[in-house]
Amino acid sequence: MKRLLVVDDHLIVRAGLKSLLADYEEFTVGGEAASGADAVQMVRESDWDVVLLDISMPDMNGIEALAEIRRIKPKLPVLILTIHPEDQYAINLLRAGASGYLRKECMPEALVGAIRTVLSGGRYISPELGQQLATGLGEEQKALHKQLSEREFQVFCKLARGQAVSEVAKALSLSVKTIHTHRSRILEKLHVKSNAHIAYYAVKNGLLK
Repeated sequence: MKRLLVVDDHLIVRAGLKSLLADYEEFTVGGEAASGADAVQMVRESDWDVVLLDISMPDMNGIEALAEIRRIKPKLPVLILTIHPEDQYAINLLRAGASGYLRKECMPEALVGAIRTVLSGGRYISPELGQQLATGLGEEQKALHKQLSEREFQVFCKLARGQAVSEVAKALSLSVKTIHTHRSRILEKLHVKSNAHIAYYAVKNGLLK
């Protein structure tokens, strides 16, 4: 039986997933976490077969938690389960090491299928996103933030939430100079000129919830 760690700040969501997966003898929800920080600690202390991870959470969001989990246990499959649209987050999170990406509104069969896929070493994306990736997007249709690297996207999210460069540097254990370099690249790629513009871009594109 495969042990799943469910990470979501809403108790009702965790309870619902636990109830749903109880119908499948191959899985068991062996642990729950209400924040990214708790999830990282539990990954450090125990062995899991799959992590189901939300994005918007207190203490440490799913983007930051994914980076930490990948650093601690790079082979542990992490399946993103969120309300956020695929076109806003999926490509960046898959690039950052997520094993799959699903919306919470998906059918139970899709969730179970995704878990089985990542357990077998594969990557799960929805048919819609798969078609989008297969056909390719013209640059004019491509959101600018999808051009950011994994680290740049982490810095982008923190700056968009109003954190100072020094705070971002401390949170990511990087030098202030390195954060300034990432910020310059972010401004260039997004075609904006200030942190206020970064925040506006994030709000406009639904990247802050």
